[in-house]
Amino acid sequence: MTVSVALPPSPRDLRLDLFRGLANWAIFLGHIPNTALTWLTTRNYGFSDGADLFVFISGYTATLVFGSVMLKRGFLIGATRLFRRVWQLYVAHVLLFVFYITAVHFLAHNFDIPHLMDQFNVAGLMDYPVETMTQGLLLKLKPLNLDVLPLYIVLMAVFPPVLWFMLRHKNWVMLGSALLYLAARQYGWNFSSYPSGVWYFNPFTWQLVFVLGAWLVLGGASKLAFLVRSRFALLLSVVYLLFALAMTLAGQITELQWIVPAGLFEAFNPNDKTNLAPYRVVHLACLILLAVRLIPVDWPGLRRPILEPLIKCGQQSLEVFCVGVFLSFIAHVVLETASDGYVAQLLVGGAGLAIMTGVAYYRSWSKRIDKPVAGS
Repeated sequence: MTVSVALPPSPRDLRLDLFRGLANWAIFLGHIPNTALTWLTTRNYGFSDGADLFVFISGYTATLVFGSVMLKRGFLIGATRLFRRVWQLYVAHVLLFVFYITAVHFLAHNFDIPHLMDQFNVAGLMDYPVETMTQGLLLKLKPLNLDVLPLYIVLMAVFPPVLWFMLRHKNWVMLGSALLYLAARQYGWNFSSYPSGVWYFNPFTWQLVFVLGAWLVLGGASKLAFLVRSRFALLLSVVYLLFALAMTLAGQITELQWIVPAGLFEAFNPNDKTNLAPYRVVHLACLILLAVRLIPVDWPGLRRPILEPLIKCGQQSLEVFCVGVFLSFIAHVVLETASDGYVAQLLVGGAGLAIMTGVAYYRSWSKRIDKPVAGS
């Protein structure tokens, strides 16, 4: 089989970094429960949220980077580079898992907050420490808010053959991804979790967003360029986003439910995130169309200092994501034990974003000075 695609030009698309940074910030703020900070994220204003955007951009960027390697150096080299990335993700997850459950255990017992053990799904650590750690290493035990990275690991682990086929038959692979998504929703396919239940992010359904990102890189974007230019598609997207806003706000604010017919309200509430409801995919697609239409790749605003922190956080996404997940737990404990007022919430949220941004700048600087000097 011959390769039938051409990758986009190599210059870095800062829009990807910008929105991946935004997704990391949204995931951090959204993981601090029962606070006004969640209203600073997209999840209260539409069907999709930072997780959808994170997975989509991950599929897009993975294809840009590793598709190029596979095209130039063959499947074997491309696959080994992908598996090396999977190993990096797994090591990051294990370190985060260990630090996370240790922090939960320490704070719960030293500050007399025992309910944290159950709330963050690490209670088994007391009675079955070895089994709990083993299941964590197998990605079956996931403390609260540690669901996205295992999903990313699984999607990347199966991506080498998927990418190889996509480089030759991208449309057939996209069709297969859609059929797998539909079958998983119809028959309830999912991975099992420990000690019970299933994965919060069903890999069989969430792969659709990941593969969609890959498909767009490999020519799908050019096929759909007419939609970006279409005023009618733009109008439909705006109407759908407003509809999603109304349905989501009705689910959050009881007083608004009377304006929505009961049957219509129940179709979208609760929002099916585990199995990636179709209306989430459509919502994400509308957001992507709007973003591409309003922010061209050469938009000068991408170079403005005000957006640099977000872009830096997107460029160092893995480190920022891990730090953000850990800080969301620390923020929750601080607000629960000290003060949960609005001022305290804003201070804690701002401090967390500042730390995440500091980590991004540090990692960017560290990588830059670690590069070999020319001629040395």
